[in-house]
Amino acid sequence: MKSRSPLNFIRRLRIYQWVWGRSWRRAFSLREHFKVNEEAFHLGLAALVGIIAGVVNVGFLYGVEGVKILALRHPGDLVGIAELFHWWQRLIIPALGGLAAGLILHWGGRLVRPGSSGFMEAVVVGDGKLPFGAGFVRAVSSLVSVATGASVGREGAIAALSSTIASKLGQSAGWQPYRLRLMVGCGAAAGIAAAYNAPIAGAIFAAQIVLGNFSMQIFAPLVTASVVGTLMTRSFFGLRPWYQVPPYDFTHLSELYWFCFLGVIAGIVGAMFLRLLDGGKELFGRLKVPVYLRLMFGGLAVGAIAIGWPEVWGNGYSATNRLLTTPMLLHAVLGLLLAKAVATVCAVGSGTVGGVFTPTLFVGAAVGTAFGMALHGAGYATQLPTHIFALVGMGSVLAATVHSPLLAMIMIFEISLNYSMMPPLMLSCVLATLVARRMHEDSVYTSTLRDHDIDSLDDNTTLGVSQMHRIGDIMRAPVPPVRDDLLLPDVAAQFLKHAYNYLPVVNAKEHLVGLVALHDLKPHLHQAAELRCVIASDIMIPVDQVLTPNDLVLDALPKLLKGDQRNIPVVNDLRNRQLVGSVSRSEALALLSEAIAAHTRLRRD
Repeated sequence: MKSRSPLNFIRRLRIYQWVWGRSWRRAFSLREHFKVNEEAFHLGLAALVGIIAGVVNVGFLYGVEGVKILALRHPGDLVGIAELFHWWQRLIIPALGGLAAGLILHWGGRLVRPGSSGFMEAVVVGDGKLPFGAGFVRAVSSLVSVATGASVGREGAIAALSSTIASKLGQSAGWQPYRLRLMVGCGAAAGIAAAYNAPIAGAIFAAQIVLGNFSMQIFAPLVTASVVGTLMTRSFFGLRPWYQVPPYDFTHLSELYWFCFLGVIAGIVGAMFLRLLDGGKELFGRLKVPVYLRLMFGGLAVGAIAIGWPEVWGNGYSATNRLLTTPMLLHAVLGLLLAKAVATVCAVGSGTVGGVFTPTLFVGAAVGTAFGMALHGAGYATQLPTHIFALVGMGSVLAATVHSPLLAMIMIFEISLNYSMMPPLMLSCVLATLVARRMHEDSVYTSTLRDHDIDSLDDNTTLGVSQMHRIGDIMRAPVPPVRDDLLLPDVAAQFLKHAYNYLPVVNAKEHLVGLVALHDLKPHLHQAAELRCVIASDIMIPVDQVLTPNDLVLDALPKLLKGDQRNIPVVNDLRNRQLVGSVSRSEALALLSEAIAAHTRLRRD
């Protein structure tokens, strides 16, 4: 028979205590190790958005080719197609394409819920919510315009549709505005990265231009989305530079000062180009006609220019490659520069949906080529090849229009994979940005905000997210509370179910009376026998930081910075302290950081 002596019982009790305590400690250790925190969750979302953007880019490209086959009976390069057509075909096809794209906007807008589909508005002054219907209609309209010769780029529609789908996913999940804005930024980053095969430029575009925030909480998801979006595109089309030019080694300081002059000229041209875009929008805005007639008139203007210069069809990619690889006469370059600039102004001014990145790159390439040819004609800088001036001009005019030399120089490097021209490119981009800011205070993106009546860049608009929004706007469901009389093993079980470092303690009336900290619970885990005698109120701590729904987000900053709670409790009022919600500390701080960065950026611009 087994012994039932007290000594054996004590031994078994000690073994039980040791196993109990070790099991609980290991369970907490595993929980801490495998729990998904906010940052990891955002990285996963960013990867998903990158996949979406890659699919959108591939689908858009195949859609454009399909429309070309149906409407033009020819696939491939638009400039090559235009050169095959008779003059009347060059004239009429962009007009008919504009009419079709306008009808899509007109009738599609009546079928979907109205709302702004601009990702800049959704981030700067909005809550990150983009209507899917309006975004999809605009993307289809852009597809038709791009395929029929409109002088716009496809990158705008790809970035906008990717952002819209990302925002819609977040809205379906009921996420807060902070996370929706991050999703929109990831969509823009991945869309640009996928369109240009440029992951660094995509991340910088979203961080600096869209979100105005380089904090790691923001930048890490943007990088993830850009990388995934780029690799999705590469899996279909491979890796090759957009523009291939021979490298040139800059080894002497005397070779750089010519690019100082180019930077100044590019800044002037960039500012003039922005003014022309504004003038085109104002001119077409005076036409009191439906949107489809405006787009038809814009397409007709592009077609009329294409009679003499078929290179104006499309986004300018083919024409830019010709400037970089084929010798041309100076007057031909200047004529093509003027023709493409006017065609882009007519297309954008009439309301055609599309981007201006690639047309701007062509304008810069033409400016750089003309500058280099003029120098060579005068007997200067003959050792510097013309294509280097063209490549630097591309980045400089882009920097002048977006007011971001960092974005421009990284973009040119990634689309050319030519590191040898970085010294003159960096110098010229900085000078072009400084000159353009003096001549035109708005960039191409802040100008878009003004077009939508967002014309006040004071504190009330740029810091509105933090000054006007209240805690009730960003709070979520409360952290699952525990009763003050709950036994300690049951409290521990609640920690194992959720990834929280604090649990709120409520009384029978659901009033907040304290907090149980995870680190305060761990010392009791080895006391197996005594656990059944300890309740939550025995180890809870006072609630130092508590918010109410009517608190302003900006006023809550001191409470958010104090302590190590990842979720701050929200109570109905400070007297009753009935638990009604919680606010994520990281989300609220990132929201404030994002608003302050946007305020600083817009005041600077």
